[in-house]
Amino acid sequence: MPNETPTLPDRAAPVDAAFVRRETSPALVPFVPEVSLHMADDAITLWETTESARGEVGLPPPFWAFAWAGGVAVARYVLDHPGLVRGRTVLDVAAGSGLVGIAAALAGAAAVRAAEIDAYAVAAVGINAEANGVHVDAAVEDLLDGDGGPAEVVLAGDVFYERAMAARFLPFLERALARGAVVVVGDPGRAYLPRERFTELASYEVPVVADLEDTALKRTTVWQLVPLAAGGAASERST
Repeated sequence: MPNETPTLPDRAAPVDAAFVRRETSPALVPFVPEVSLHMADDAITLWETTESARGEVGLPPPFWAFAWAGGVAVARYVLDHPGLVRGRTVLDVAAGSGLVGIAAALAGAAAVRAAEIDAYAVAAVGINAEANGVHVDAAVEDLLDGDGGPAEVVLAGDVFYERAMAARFLPFLERALARGAVVVVGDPGRAYLPRERFTELASYEVPVVADLEDTALKRTTVWQLVPLAAGGAASERST
């Protein structure tokens, strides 16, 4: 029998959901009080606990246990501008806690899909969606080599924080735009956001966990990806 490359499970296992429930507690999201998330109190402690539970070191931080500024800004924008998603299919990519997708569902999206590469995050999305009385179809999957189809709206919160991450995300978002999707991202001033490719939709002072961002408030912008004009510069397009 040929060797097969092991793949991640496409749905959260009960043990992952149990871990999320045990290590977090529900609370309203600052700046987005319409949404309640299961969140942790201490990032470093949870990170260490996660590595111990998985029996691995060097795991990514537990993004799923906190409301990060980029996602908070996108969620706030979606709830304040429900026409962006109402009646449309939505993809929340690199979903973390599921905050953005939950906001889209609350704003009237026809269907919401959340993609993550962390099984704990997928468990958290399911738990959080249920707590908010909405359905979000979450799965462990890496979509960045595709175009996010068939979603009509692609949303992402805070995905340009690393060079390698940005190098994969921008082409993915451009492919989604090219097939006709509306692409909106949140960004709290990360170094690798190519601002010339986006037009600003809104800007907020978002309350954040000081231990994660070294500040209590983070100026965070909601951006829409726009097509490149013939001359190579981005042209503005309204939602």
